[in-house]
Amino acid sequence: MEKLSVRDLEVKGRRVLVRVDFNVPIVEVEGKIRIMDDTRIRESLPTIELLRAKGAKVILLAHLGRPKGKSNLKYSLRPIADHLTKMIPAPVDFSPEVIGSSVEAVSKALPNGGVLLVENVRFFSEEEANNRQLRSGTGKTG
Repeated sequence: MEKLSVRDLEVKGRRVLVRVDFNVPIVEVEGKIRIMDDTRIRESLPTIELLRAKGAKVILLAHLGRPKGKSNLKYSLRPIADHLTKMIPAPVDFSPEVIGSSVEAVSKALPNGGVLLVENVRFFSEEEANNRQLRSGTGKTG
């Protein structure tokens, strides 16, 4: 069976969920988070740009650090969204929520070619709990 690539998909007008590795090194300087190395962000750009060019509504999921299932401004992806906005021509919307009706509404309202970065998935305690269950062999899949 031939493998499909994102290049093979018809995505115009569709919401496309992309898990990206934005777990980049950061430091806090004068109360602001600064990205020390944006290599991982830059490496995601070809996929993001391809999807945008094909008219997808691009929804990015990522994590940063180990906030242990609790919201922690130190690990917020908002600075990543601000940085990403400087790297691509379209504005990057940001959802402070990980799940729920608000983030769903924002994702549906994206224009074709729009980009939404969802807050750190590790702020969602169930994501962390599921990781532990899967590692111990007690989690369900499917």
